[in-house]
Amino acid sequence: MTPIDLSAGPVLVTGANGFVGRALVRSLTANGRAVTGVARSGGKGSCAGLVSVQRYEDAVPLMAGHACMVHLAARVHVMSDAAQDPLSAFRAANVILAKQLARHAAAAGIKRFVFISSIKVNGEVTLPGQSFDENHALAPQDPYGVSKMEAERGLREIARETGMELVIIRPPLVYGPGVRANFSALLRAVAHGVPLPLGAVNNRRSLVALDNLLDFIVTCIGHPAAANQTFMVSDGEDLSTPELIRRMARALGKPARLVPVPPGWLRVAALLLGKQDVLLRLCGNLQLDIKKARDVLGWQPPITVDEGLRLTVAGNRP
Repeated sequence: MTPIDLSAGPVLVTGANGFVGRALVRSLTANGRAVTGVARSGGKGSCAGLVSVQRYEDAVPLMAGHACMVHLAARVHVMSDAAQDPLSAFRAANVILAKQLARHAAAAGIKRFVFISSIKVNGEVTLPGQSFDENHALAPQDPYGVSKMEAERGLREIARETGMELVIIRPPLVYGPGVRANFSALLRAVAHGVPLPLGAVNNRRSLVALDNLLDFIVTCIGHPAAANQTFMVSDGEDLSTPELIRRMARALGKPARLVPVPPGWLRVAALLLGKQDVLLRLCGNLQLDIKKARDVLGWQPPITVDEGLRLTVAGNRP
């Protein structure tokens, strides 16, 4: 049997109609890589060559002949979850499905399974001046983070049992053309000149531009040293929330309207409005250390934060 070449062999991508999935399929295809993008029928978005399935289990026959599988399909974190039992819903989509597909992938001869996890498996905040790395204890704080942690553990067991290589990637917030949710809302606020009461916030947060995440995923698909490793990924430059807003404004060609409201007042307002989660994401620290990615894979983020923001603005013009 001819060995499968991870550096050039075909790649199967689940969640191929999502924010990251569509971009990954386009990137791989543009670089001459054979790609099968799979997505649930009825989902939002599309990409060339997309295979729609009723259930991801229906994609099992497509697995044969692929060198690597990148598993992006997931029930994503939402600020207001309407599910009666969010943890069960997250487990069904993020744990059970991932393990089922991984076992089928191993049986189909796929050599490497790349799982896109989340920094939320480590927690929601870091202490000032400290960063999460791959050796930190797992301490998820919400059902989404718990489900990603359980998926990681289940996939490692499958990798040990089957010999299929596993790569786990833990990104922070991803931004880029087509980004939605809180990042998009903040970008719109800056674009429309809304005064933001965040001028006195002194924090540090890691982000990752879509292009940087795509480059890192592609590196993990083919790099021999990535086998059976877990990696943090980010832009390599951590920003305070006020600095992020200033750079957004610069990319938009607008002034940054920051009001220096004392953080204690913000905490009181968030408590009264039931917006503590939003405040944590705007004012808390969440830093990632990407030293392992640099040392083991020789990886460096190919674009800067400012370049990432310019691309985001160009693709999300408010």
